[in-house]
Amino acid sequence: MNSNDPRNCSSGAHQSDCRSRARSLDSHPMIRCPWAETSPLMMEYHDTEWGVPLHDDRRLFEALVLDGAQAGLSWETILKKRENYRRAFHGFDAAKVARYTEKDVRRLLADPGIVRNRLKITSAIKNARSFLEVCEEFDSFDRYLWRFVGGQAIVNRFKSHKNIPAQTTESEAMSKDLKQRGFSFVGPTICYAMMQAAGMVNDHITSCFRYGPVQKEN
Repeated sequence: MNSNDPRNCSSGAHQSDCRSRARSLDSHPMIRCPWAETSPLMMEYHDTEWGVPLHDDRRLFEALVLDGAQAGLSWETILKKRENYRRAFHGFDAAKVARYTEKDVRRLLADPGIVRNRLKITSAIKNARSFLEVCEEFDSFDRYLWRFVGGQAIVNRFKSHKNIPAQTTESEAMSKDLKQRGFSFVGPTICYAMMQAAGMVNDHITSCFRYGPVQKEN
């Protein structure tokens, strides 16, 4: 064991120095992607969810709806409303959302817990119907969506968040195909945000403590 390792503490004068080194290591700041440092909520999301490969169809439908709702807003705004969305949209059960009527649209427009934008609300309903069609054709939305990265997450090696693109050729292809299948609020930038969140790409910067663990989950 290295003599400078704070675990290598024996009795006597060295104990004080050891405790000092231990406190120094314990207080060493954990490196995260800079965007996650804005609030405890964003840090928790970054540390536990963002970039983790997602293959559950209901969660993928949730990501599709929430990333569409984010258009023109910050992700933190949507994240604060996520539980309200889950309640308002029946736990993101696509089969139920697909059956929504104008009565449900009015209900959602009156709900202060979500983004009350008619275009985004009607888009979510329309997307639920297209989602079910895709699931029927490909057996699952997961199988359809992950085709755009060849079934395997793309592992990037960005040292700075400034180098991370807003969209890629893969997100452009996904956007084009989704639109052809009747989806809306699925531009290339929205698609890339969904790819990042669902772990289809690992866009944690290389110095982030989550970069390695997320990569191992692919």
